[in-house]
Amino acid sequence: HTIKNLDIMEVNVQAAESRIRDADIAQEMMEFVRLQILHQSGTAMLAQANQLPQSVLQLLR
Repeated sequence: HTIKNLDIMEVNVQAAESRIRDADIAQEMMEFVRLQILHQSGTAMLAQANQLPQSVLQLLR
């Protein structure tokens, strides 16, 4: 029973290592950069949205 579990675990570890080695680094980097750009643009949009009420108040004064 224990040997069978160890065999299964070894197969799972080998499969995980294979997936890591097979990862397309360029594609993963592009996806990382894409998500970074989306995050930064969202942050910039929130910053501008937070400034809008201040701008309206200044116009009304």
